[in-house]
Amino acid sequence: MEAVLDKQQLIDLYNKDLDELLEISSKYMSNNIEFCSLVNARNGKCSQNCRYCAQSSHYRTDIEDYPLISVEEAKKAAIESKSHGAFRFAVVTSGKSPDEEDFDKVVNLIKGVNEIDGVRSCASIGILTEEQAKALADAGLKRFHHNINTSESYYPSVCTTHTWQDRLNTCKLVKKYGMELCCGVILGMGESVEQRVEMALELAEIQPESIPINILMPIEGTPFEGYLDKIDEENVLRTLAIFKIANPKSVLRFCGGRMRLSEEKQELALRTCVEGILTGNYLTTTGKTPEEDIKTVEKLGKNLLEN
Repeated sequence: MEAVLDKQQLIDLYNKDLDELLEISSKYMSNNIEFCSLVNARNGKCSQNCRYCAQSSHYRTDIEDYPLISVEEAKKAAIESKSHGAFRFAVVTSGKSPDEEDFDKVVNLIKGVNEIDGVRSCASIGILTEEQAKALADAGLKRFHHNINTSESYYPSVCTTHTWQDRLNTCKLVKKYGMELCCGVILGMGESVEQRVEMALELAEIQPESIPINILMPIEGTPFEGYLDKIDEENVLRTLAIFKIANPKSVLRFCGGRMRLSEEKQELALRTCVEGILTGNYLTTTGKTPEEDIKTVEKLGKNLLEN
């Protein structure tokens, strides 16, 4: 079946019987599950006002602030990650963009991770300049992560200190300099069904290798702290199916917030539309242990993809 990239067709698919919709999305699935992991290399004190984020300096949350970690700490985390089957490892920092001093330090972290045999480096460090994108590629960075977070039409309801286009520009720079792109969304921030379909189509235009799927975990002290009821399990599954149909060559990846889904629904998604897992804990929320995720992969009869 050819991927459907027309907005109305995708909306019609979204509203189909759920079993029928998931059967369609499953046609694009491999039998592989890919693990990745991350280290939260710098936390807190972000200047941006993203309304979901515990790390924003605009809101009062219980988040712990700490400066950039050392190369040794990053390498230790990457080695541990590899031992649990995650051959992709991301260095993640808070903030809109890295300043010159921090950027040089992040490059050293990436070079340190690249020294570990069998680990593919990834980074998520915010909005890039062209010079920074080129420097990351020159440093051997394999993949860069930068979400669009939501549809362009809904973005002003999520953040006003930078634009959706700012994010898209960074995605284009990543592609321009030959790095793989990991670009996804956060579901359940008040967006409409139509805007979820818009996200699927926008991602199809960007063509990321990996699409991380986050489900909002409302954080006390942020403007979205009361948004727990903005999406339910069924609509998460419907959205995942539409994303896979619109982006058949991209790996959909469970990330933050997947614990809002029951074990049954997580397994259903892994059978029908999701082929990747960010295993372990996330930036400011908890996930599953790698051991638990490995058991799930085995239970489903899937292959844990190796480097």
